[in-house]
Amino acid sequence: MRALFLFLTLLLAGPLQANPFDVKPDFLPVNQAFVLSHDRQADGQMRLFFQIKQGYYLYQKRLKFDGLPAEQQPQLPPALNHHDEFFGDSAVYRDQLELLIPANAKGQLRLGWQGCADAGLCYPPQTTAIDLGGSVAPAADQASDQALASNLQQGNLAWGLLAFFGLGLLLAFTPCSLPMLPILAGLVLGNGASARRGWLLAGVYVLSMALVYAALGVVAALLGASLQAWLQQPWLLGSLAALFVVLALPMFGAFELQLPAALRDRLDRAGQGTRGGNLYGAALLGALSGLLLGPCMTAPLAGALLYIAQSGDVLQGALVLFSLGLGMGVPLLLLVTLGNRYLPRPGAWMNLVKGVFGFVFLAMALYTLRSLLPQALLLALSGAWLIALAWAAWPALQRMPALRALPLLGALWGGLLLVGAAAGGDDLWQPLRPFAGGSGPAAVQPAEDAFVTVSRPEDLQRELDAAKARGQWVMLDYYADWCVSCKVMEKKVFARADVHTSLAGVHLLRLDVTANTPASQALLQRYQVPGPPSIIWVGPEGDERRARRITGEVDAAAFLQHWTQTRSQG
Repeated sequence: MRALFLFLTLLLAGPLQANPFDVKPDFLPVNQAFVLSHDRQADGQMRLFFQIKQGYYLYQKRLKFDGLPAEQQPQLPPALNHHDEFFGDSAVYRDQLELLIPANAKGQLRLGWQGCADAGLCYPPQTTAIDLGGSVAPAADQASDQALASNLQQGNLAWGLLAFFGLGLLLAFTPCSLPMLPILAGLVLGNGASARRGWLLAGVYVLSMALVYAALGVVAALLGASLQAWLQQPWLLGSLAALFVVLALPMFGAFELQLPAALRDRLDRAGQGTRGGNLYGAALLGALSGLLLGPCMTAPLAGALLYIAQSGDVLQGALVLFSLGLGMGVPLLLLVTLGNRYLPRPGAWMNLVKGVFGFVFLAMALYTLRSLLPQALLLALSGAWLIALAWAAWPALQRMPALRALPLLGALWGGLLLVGAAAGGDDLWQPLRPFAGGSGPAAVQPAEDAFVTVSRPEDLQRELDAAKARGQWVMLDYYADWCVSCKVMEKKVFARADVHTSLAGVHLLRLDVTANTPASQALLQRYQVPGPPSIIWVGPEGDERRARRITGEVDAAAFLQHWTQTRSQG
């Protein structure tokens, strides 16, 4: 999936940036060919320094200092004469370039630049946003989210919509989006909709989800991580879980979900001849899916939010996120509606389907509450769910003896979950871990003991300065109590012994933004992080390795590979 995502990003980056140059594999990445650093001088001036690799050069005329008045523009040093096929005779800089911004310059500087290689490659224009008050968001080291934001800014709307539609197609198959599939399947298949009616129901579902997703993205860009925190409020998650339970009960025949009789009769007369599902229910479930997916931070979403925040173009940002939402919904629409054509006609088997999706809705209720419930209680409820599912499935499989092993296994695993929960366990896949000692690469270590927790910008700066003085690497882990993926990584990644060993000598800082206070917002703005989980690597000299940033949840193997590559590149 990650390979497909990178392929699509590179494929669409050319049209987005209108720079169709052929990047050969023997050329350095732009962030390695032109290494940009910055520091505040003793006299208050901001020093910008480009270290340019041999065989590469920067164009003088491509240097832009947007946000600075003419009197505060830095004086450009003498340049070398150069002739190439891209821009003809030009003034260029080689080896290094130093620029000084006056001490009285305030606000945000948008530094633009472009460079080429002697061997015949010209890189796309680059943009770096620098807060002259001290915090920097280096776009020179562009990772996927920053590159997407830059592409949107430099490209046209049509290509931007196409790019994010394609990214949505990929995101539809990630763990963040897959919970939508049983919801949509339950809506269409569980109501015995015809193929035509299925298309209509699924279309309304996807359209509603995409609209909510776009609205959430715009609000998130305006509020930053505030939206993530708001969507994780206990009352909202509890309400969503209760709604899923209510939706599950009719599937078991507990009652019928119906509108008032007078309104129902009018709707029946208006839609006479239509069967198989309710459009209002489809819209409601689509909106719920958008709400569930809103807090899920991924690189494409981070890139879109970063673009909206930087440009202030809310309309274009909404359209981009709407396109992303449509892309996420199309595979689900095709899977359900096309699959529906090969199912038998509605009949007694539909009661079985309804029962299955009743259990799916109950599972969604547990999924929604996973960040609120104690881990042991979540384990116990999951075990009870499995046992109930096995009990219900046993008589349904009486004519298929070979398949009766499945509910038996489910009941057995559910029992193990209950036993593990009673012993204080918290792992769905290793419920009996409390009864066994751990050793080896996956042995659990107390992750919180390895981190220094920081919740204020001044504390972060103090820790960064101390690490720089020691010449020490720093890892910044953006964390919040309401961030489910943060807790998963804490248990599955940072608690592993091999991860601890790999990070030996690294100063580990946990940036706690749970409270969503002004201090939390300042921590997020320091490196323009859309929300947790995000991992920032800061080198021994004090500069972030922007290209190696991790946005969203990763497993231990991916984390270790990422850190190994970051460390090897220096």
